[in-house]
Amino acid sequence: MLYLGTPSGPDVRAAMSAGLIGCMTTPAQGNVIPDGAEYACDNGKFGKGWPGADAWYAWLTRTVERYGADRCLWAVAPDVPFDAAGTLAESLPWLARIRALGVPAAFAAQDDCDALGLPWDEFDVLFLAGSTEWKTGPVAEQLAREATERGLAVHMGRVNSRQRLQTAEWFGCDTADGTYLAFGPDKNLARLRGWLAELHHTPSLFGTA
Repeated sequence: MLYLGTPSGPDVRAAMSAGLIGCMTTPAQGNVIPDGAEYACDNGKFGKGWPGADAWYAWLTRTVERYGADRCLWAVAPDVPFDAAGTLAESLPWLARIRALGVPAAFAAQDDCDALGLPWDEFDVLFLAGSTEWKTGPVAEQLAREATERGLAVHMGRVNSRQRLQTAEWFGCDTADGTYLAFGPDKNLARLRGWLAELHHTPSLFGTA
């Protein structure tokens, strides 16, 4: 599993360039993606970074043109945090346009999205969003495993602890992101790399508890 963070400080940027972690970028972030780093494009809907649909798509287009589609893991379509019906309506028109840029399109799964049905054929990455309770619970796990069976990638957002990282690994996530490296990056980078080493060596020990 690849962890995606913000490029906070020289050590973190070096780790991204070396492929040890990936870079998460957003419209409001303004950071340069480190040379050679794999990156993913969040939309800024969670928080205060959403610039509006047209400005977001223009930013996404510029980002892919600047850093290359080959290094882009995915871009998540606009969503409505914690609102499954709103997310479905908001995301559907954009998924094909993201794919048209040559990058995988991610769909943000929210609480109770399973009751509405997911547009499985329209996206390439299942992004486990929604509330903490939901995205670490049994329905999200089931959706993650179904996505894997369908040949899709899985991502979990807001992963800022060892336990959450273990849950993402147990669900079969390919990537996870969080703000963990933005606070005390030097100390937290070493800690994060230790967690990732544990996962890569003994993944079968971890569950969702």
